[in-house]
Amino acid sequence: MSVSWWVWVVLMLAVAAMLAVDLFLHRDNHVIGFREAAVWSGIWIAAGLLFGVILWAWQGGDVAGTYYAGYLIEKALSIDNVFVFAMIFTYFGVPAAFRHKVLFWGVVGALVFRLVFIFVGAELLETFFWTAYLFGAFLIYTGYKMAFRHDEQTPPDRNPAVRLVRKVIPTDPAYHGDKFFTRVNGKRVATLLFVVLIAVEATDLIFAIDSVAAILAITTSTFIVWTANAFAILGLRSLYFCLAGLLRRFVHLHYGLAVLLAFAGVKLILSETPVGKLPIPVTLGVIIVTIAVSIIWSLRSTRGAATELTADRGITAAAANPAGTTDSHPSPTPQQPALAQAPDIPCSPESTAPRKGPPPS
Repeated sequence: MSVSWWVWVVLMLAVAAMLAVDLFLHRDNHVIGFREAAVWSGIWIAAGLLFGVILWAWQGGDVAGTYYAGYLIEKALSIDNVFVFAMIFTYFGVPAAFRHKVLFWGVVGALVFRLVFIFVGAELLETFFWTAYLFGAFLIYTGYKMAFRHDEQTPPDRNPAVRLVRKVIPTDPAYHGDKFFTRVNGKRVATLLFVVLIAVEATDLIFAIDSVAAILAITTSTFIVWTANAFAILGLRSLYFCLAGLLRRFVHLHYGLAVLLAFAGVKLILSETPVGKLPIPVTLGVIIVTIAVSIIWSLRSTRGAATELTADRGITAAAANPAGTTDSHPSPTPQQPALAQAPDIPCSPESTAPRKGPPPS
């Protein structure tokens, strides 16, 4: 599917407008509760589904079905991003009021990076047939790692990108409100919030390789691939605030995501064999059934768990103080062991309540 340049321009302007509205409505850095996050999640999901309807009326059912298949697999894989974002925020003790800002700019970076990956990946698949086998094998291996080595996580502060930033840019190990940069003793330095942003961007960069390869297994149309990515990613921030408090119930979801990655890999390899590309209805069916089974399995396995989870011990009084932390009262740093072990639950009702005094040690 090829589209005119003006369609790309209109799409980019529409995405920019939606991001601008989101940024304006959250300019006060307030703590986002479950109800607000659920409303925004509904809005973003509705926007993604509506775009599919527009494609259906414009290009027909096959194109719309391809878009929906890509959108669903991207939406499912984005849940794994939420797991990692929760770990990063807990590890660095990020005040709840500043998490939306980090995720917002993280999404902007993700849209840019994925656009580059999509054009490069699609061009490789169109030019060199053997790259389908390479990408397919990579997806199958990634699925294996997700299924059997999912718990192997590198501490965020050991991320190469984070270590490089700290080495190149002078960094102050504290939060200064919602600022990414500030002045300390007359010298301009990066704040700990900027380090967190780099950790989020670096993590999403890795996820982008998996997700872009997975959707390229469905179609090499750059327009369909990017729109499916964009509408799935735009709702990532609200999805985080909705699901972060329930993540511990999705104990088997990574198996479902592993199956989807492996399926995408097999599908990509088969596309360069006499079997050819699998029909879109089959692809949609596999995606929907796999996601549904892994979620139901997870919820049934954790049915006895308490539904009302305890508040996030890593959120300090700064969570209820959008004005931020001053130099004389620095926010928690990654060296505090209690933060690294605390559950990350911004959706719990208690997590939005003001807290007095320092976090428990």
